[in-house]
Amino acid sequence: MEFAIGGVIVVGLLAGFFVFPRISRRIQRSDCSRAINRFGAQREQLEAKFIVLASSSNSPRGLRWKSCDWRSEVRFGRDRESGLLTAFVGIEVGFEAVAGGDMEGVEAVSTIREAVAVFHYSRGRWGSGGRALFNMNPESAVARLGTQIDPLES
Repeated sequence: MEFAIGGVIVVGLLAGFFVFPRISRRIQRSDCSRAINRFGAQREQLEAKFIVLASSSNSPRGLRWKSCDWRSEVRFGRDRESGLLTAFVGIEVGFEAVAGGDMEGVEAVSTIREAVAVFHYSRGRWGSGGRALFNMNPESAVARLGTQIDPLES
């Protein structure tokens, strides 16, 4: 009798070992799809919040955000350690020098810069800290962060 109970426990543990990861991945994919759909539905509000945060960050130093043109290109990725879902959205940013600052009179200030706006999905909500990654597009951002981020299909 003890042998039979031990056998049932072993079979149950083995089944859980093989079945649970599959169920977990399926749930995670479903959550990802839901989050990506939410991003599309909330994108306009997220862009507005990003602009407020990014333009008030005083970054880059001596420059003020003058314009931000949003591109349609978006790439999604998941952080390998934390599981945090991230969206990388293509933008083109224009700056102007802060009056009396170090950048005043620098010709390159008016150059439009390619960048990526970064958004994170946490606790069922998308948000942004106003972080931009300059001199890259969404594809190159995911590639550059390849040791930290697993790309996702949107």
